[in-house]
Amino acid sequence: MSNDDSSKLVLVEKRGTTTIVTINRPHKRNCVNGPTARALYQAFLDFDDDPKAAVAILTGAGGNFCAGADLAAIKNQDEANPLSSEWPDTLPGPIGPMGPSRMVLSKPVIAAISGFAVAGGLELALWCDIRIVDPTATLGVFCRLRGVPLIDGGTVRLPQVVGRGVAMDLMLTGRAVKAQEALKIQLASCYPASYETVNETPALNQALAMAAALAEHPQTCMRKDRLSTHFANPIREAMLKEFELGLETLTSGEFVEGIGKFFKQTEKKRSRL
Repeated sequence: MSNDDSSKLVLVEKRGTTTIVTINRPHKRNCVNGPTARALYQAFLDFDDDPKAAVAILTGAGGNFCAGADLAAIKNQDEANPLSSEWPDTLPGPIGPMGPSRMVLSKPVIAAISGFAVAGGLELALWCDIRIVDPTATLGVFCRLRGVPLIDGGTVRLPQVVGRGVAMDLMLTGRAVKAQEALKIQLASCYPASYETVNETPALNQALAMAAALAEHPQTCMRKDRLSTHFANPIREAMLKEFELGLETLTSGEFVEGIGKFFKQTEKKRSRL
């Protein structure tokens, strides 16, 4: 059983026209389990329905954005991440394994990335319209090292953001991408806008400044142009294929063996404490 308080898995704060959605599992580096995924999904449904909200910021508590799905939740059906191939072609879209990752909202979302944004956490960041980093940020497809597949948009969105060649490098190697490189390959940026120098200001503060600037624009025009960009790159079918291939991996002996090693390593670390 989890010791998490389900009412505090995701914190929502409103500052003027900005809604801050914070994954609040710092003891797990903000890894997302089923209840957290559902709380995130509801938070963004509420944001999209709020006429006073113009921009959302997705971030994590305790110095990390999100270190992916909570692999420990696999052992508990009540805490397992949502896994469904059902995807009605209606907006804003259904819940995904990490929560909001299948949603198409009517308003922009900024990822404020400090610390780790890896594996499923990178998929959440890629779902956002803009990714803001500070010097502490580390991004990457770390699930490659565990034999855990990308099943929530990573193989689809990452090539769209950085190009197929760089995406293949990151997906196949599973290597870490620090903030400076993230800017160079345009995986992320800073605010004020820069793809050259990492801003020392914490990512959340940068994102708040950007959100305030976006809220000053004529909203109908900005939102329609943003939505048009999403429709110009439809990803529903590609993500369903990704999900199908990912499920094949999850039911393979390789995954069972890999996840078994992960749990054994985790137990050894706990026994040393």
